[in-house]
Amino acid sequence: MMNEVPRSRWLSPTLVEYLVELRRRLLISVGCCVVVFVALIPWSDQIFRLLARPLESVMPPGDHLIAIHVSTPFVVPFQLTLLVTLLLCMPVILYELWAFVAPALYRWERHFARTLLVSAVMLFYVGIAFAYFVIFPLAFHFFVSVAPTGVAVMTDIRNYLSFCLHLALAFGISFEMPVVIVLLVSLRLVKEETLRHQRRYVFLICFIIAAFLTPPDALSMTLLGLPMYGLYELGLILVRYLVSERSHA
Repeated sequence: MMNEVPRSRWLSPTLVEYLVELRRRLLISVGCCVVVFVALIPWSDQIFRLLARPLESVMPPGDHLIAIHVSTPFVVPFQLTLLVTLLLCMPVILYELWAFVAPALYRWERHFARTLLVSAVMLFYVGIAFAYFVIFPLAFHFFVSVAPTGVAVMTDIRNYLSFCLHLALAFGISFEMPVVIVLLVSLRLVKEETLRHQRRYVFLICFIIAAFLTPPDALSMTLLGLPMYGLYELGLILVRYLVSERSHA
């Protein structure tokens, strides 16, 4: 009878160490999410009230949010709390991912990737905050003001959560424009001069992207298209001071 090949002959120690390290990083990320979620569950109602405030502040007296389905009053705050948990734990999750990948990078790659990662996270949070504090009040005021006479504005909370999530993610992703520009120029996929000469086309593309990412109304498209183009100009400024200086160093 043939002898069984030891398990260690099939898996190299290096691979096993990587798998153990990956498992440890995943457990830390999941554990952080579980702890934060359990801590936020008692505050799920207050969290939903914060989300509903931009709409409720502009609704006529007597109008309010409603729940169509029986399970919606439980499911929607639960889903919102889970989303807030992921948002709060994102720095920890990305740090654990970075700690797992960083040892395989060169020193200059670690410095460059760390800068982009931190910038991307900060811009994502700024985009969501911009949507909540600026866009939501303007958009909801517009929607309520154009409601036909005799129509009560009483939105289902599930549809309201979907709308807010869609709009917040659209702004969070669009605010990553400077990071994308710096990354493209750094990888020599696009020249800085080309980006500067194509401003008029980028302006049009920003509004086309905004039309896909936002609800089908001109106000939301404009409120996303203009900041996107402003972030494009910010990306060009960052390219001049970051990428160009590094190339001449």
